[in-house]
Amino acid sequence: MRIEYEVKLGFKDVMFRPKRSTLKSRSLVSLERTFKFMHTNQTWTGIPVMAANMDTVGTFEMALALQNNQLFTALHKHYTIEEWNSFLAKAPKGTENYIAVSTGTGPSDSEKVAEIFKHNPHLKFICIDIANGYSEHFVHYVSETRQRFPDKIIMAGNVVTGEMVEELLLAGADIIKVGIGPGSVCTTRVKTGVGYPQLSAIIECADAAHGLGGQIISDGGCATPGDVSKAFGAGADFVMLGGMFAGHDESGGETIERNGKKYRQFYGMSSATAMKKHVGGIADYRASEGKTVEVPYRGPVTETVLDILGGVRSTCTYVGASKLKELTKRTTFIRVAEQENRIYKD
Repeated sequence: MRIEYEVKLGFKDVMFRPKRSTLKSRSLVSLERTFKFMHTNQTWTGIPVMAANMDTVGTFEMALALQNNQLFTALHKHYTIEEWNSFLAKAPKGTENYIAVSTGTGPSDSEKVAEIFKHNPHLKFICIDIANGYSEHFVHYVSETRQRFPDKIIMAGNVVTGEMVEELLLAGADIIKVGIGPGSVCTTRVKTGVGYPQLSAIIECADAAHGLGGQIISDGGCATPGDVSKAFGAGADFVMLGGMFAGHDESGGETIERNGKKYRQFYGMSSATAMKKHVGGIADYRASEGKTVEVPYRGPVTETVLDILGGVRSTCTYVGASKLKELTKRTTFIRVAEQENRIYKD
């Protein structure tokens, strides 16, 4: 046993230090980025904010809505092959640039992905997603997936430390998902005692990935547009959102009405609700590591998208970054004990 005494930080522990800026308006800030991926040499251009691959967030409807703003959606893995074929037959041209096919690591998962690609060879992205990206099996699965689909862009995770980022990139992944336990409906940290404060995880993992020519996704922990900016400022290439995209028309999840107010169900993919829905219940060797909550109904996702992107543009003007790519170079974080005055609560 050993203890690391260096302080690790989450989004709530820091704020940006403002700097001189020549920008006259938020409208002058470009949030568009272009990335080249290390194993395929393909490029992607868009705004690197992603909807998480949860079935109460990462839906076909969400993908079509976010695509309008060049945002990305990692679609949840529980769609059938028939549902994929039907969706892609109707989707407008270019959708393949803003969606990923998500998968687990079971024997049938690889065959399902292969079947989806067989019918839709123009699809480009695979998201290999498990809660614990530290298993040897996971590394082997990533390597096998790279060999089977050499022309696809592979996202893989989740991990929170630099050495595992490097191992997964060398195994064949292009983009690494970073985050263990920071999500609003994740209970991994309290059920297992395992985790890593998200801001420090991003800093460590981005350094490791960029040294090899890979990218990272900050997955989880963002509750406000300011948190999204902090993730980018810390070095994240993409920021994946769950709770911030929940509760909308496009989010999926059951609608519930109480006392004249509407709510949408939102749950973690390791929750009892998700496991009952998709695998018939919680296996006797494991515990639920997710919550089920009711999020106030928020209407179309468009307004939320504009709020998030507007917040990030405003961050850039405060530190003098004319492009999102420049934000991390212009970032100085200061340690804080409070974020906001809460005397008038929402």
